[in-house]
Amino acid sequence: MKTAGSIIAIALVFIYAIGSGIWVNTGDNWYRTLNAPSWQPPDFVFGIIWPYNFIVLAIAAVIVANRSSDSTTLIFLSIMALSIAAALTWAYQFYRPHNLGIATIALALCAALTIPLLVVTARTSIPAAIALTPYQLWLITAAALSYSYMRGN
Repeated sequence: MKTAGSIIAIALVFIYAIGSGIWVNTGDNWYRTLNAPSWQPPDFVFGIIWPYNFIVLAIAAVIVANRSSDSTTLIFLSIMALSIAAALTWAYQFYRPHNLGIATIALALCAALTIPLLVVTARTSIPAAIALTPYQLWLITAAALSYSYMRGN
């Protein structure tokens, strides 16, 4: 299960990164015409934090897969898959049909689902959990941004 868990973890992160890349489109006119929250980070921050998040999520998942029991790994990967599905739902709903309310709910769910991932990671490896904490904080920030976009547009 350790090798399979590691492969599944990496595959999930690839799906997450590729799916986000397919659906997230900040260069079109629609996104640029939205009323952005005054506290939104500059664009370059997104280009730094997302690659970091994807890499750390994959590393944490591989560590969990290799150090935890099969049942813990299965639970972790299942929650991770649900969290990624919620994140991709946000990307699609926000940027394609522009359903900002559904997108915000999906991202809040993603942030909530990341809490048990962080807990399991902390029980497995404190350094990995510390490295994964910015991902959790970023999801909370992104959910708040999404809510602000929903309220302002």
